[in-house]
Amino acid sequence: MKGPGRQQEPWPLFDGAMKHYEVEILDAKTREKLCFLDKVEPQATIAEIKNLFTKSHPQWYPARQSLRLDPKGKSLKDEDVLQKLPVGTTATLYFRDLGAQISWVTVFLTEYAGPLFIYLLFYFRVPFIYGHRYDFTSSRHTVVHLACICHSFHYVKRLLETLFVHRFSHGTMPLRNIFKNCTYYWGFAAWMAYYINHPLYTPPTYGAQQVKLALAIFVICQLGNFSIHMALRDLRPAGSKTRKIPYPTKNPFTWLFLLVSCPNYTYEVGSWIGFAIMTQCLPVALFSLVGFTQMTIWAKGKHRSYLKEFRDYPPLRMPIIPFLL
Repeated sequence: MKGPGRQQEPWPLFDGAMKHYEVEILDAKTREKLCFLDKVEPQATIAEIKNLFTKSHPQWYPARQSLRLDPKGKSLKDEDVLQKLPVGTTATLYFRDLGAQISWVTVFLTEYAGPLFIYLLFYFRVPFIYGHRYDFTSSRHTVVHLACICHSFHYVKRLLETLFVHRFSHGTMPLRNIFKNCTYYWGFAAWMAYYINHPLYTPPTYGAQQVKLALAIFVICQLGNFSIHMALRDLRPAGSKTRKIPYPTKNPFTWLFLLVSCPNYTYEVGSWIGFAIMTQCLPVALFSLVGFTQMTIWAKGKHRSYLKEFRDYPPLRMPIIPFLL
């Protein structure tokens, strides 16, 4: 017998009379019993339990389910096996609704197609932006055209990477996030494009030299970012959730792995710094700062995850900036 409040122990052995689990699923907030599953195989995964739960509650399809051992605990992974969890023959799982979900591919395509289209509206000076006298006119400054090429290249690259390079560990994300993300990307794209393509825009202070230096930074960082994405893709076979320590390859752009855990973010920030220097535009600088802040948060989270998961993780690496951060 187990006393009140005592944690249930795993069930390591099975004999002829004990072949299955009973699984009860409670609402994590109200503790209301939502579902009782009888005769669940010991080898059943959380993903399979979610599918069984969906049969009685079709409004909660598997992607929007979070099942956990404790109402306030972490979500169990889909690949977790029931018999390996710290539960007894009657397992209690707690359910939280993650809300309506949308695929990561759809999210990324929407996020990145918006800035590409919006920027071009300002570049071609469509009506009702700068006044009738400027409708469909062209800037006389070379840097404006170069900035449009760089901005468009960046987002076309992102779209192609989403379709052909990235492999996502999670299939979906909450639908509500797409509105927040699109507001960020689309809003900043419009703000930057308005000033860079404005008829009164003035070129950078140091002229062609400043533009050439910034262009070199942008191109190098774009190549570096793509190289890191390819290296990360090769670490995870298609259709799997395998996680490995990323190491430098023969590609020199990947050598940054020697010093940071997330060089893709390092190169991404570098690209926008180059774009900011090229255009000498305050909204671009602010976008770079906000992006750096968010990517630093992501990089620190991934760095902590690597350290926790891999005991032999290289000790010299920092999350995003070598030797500093």
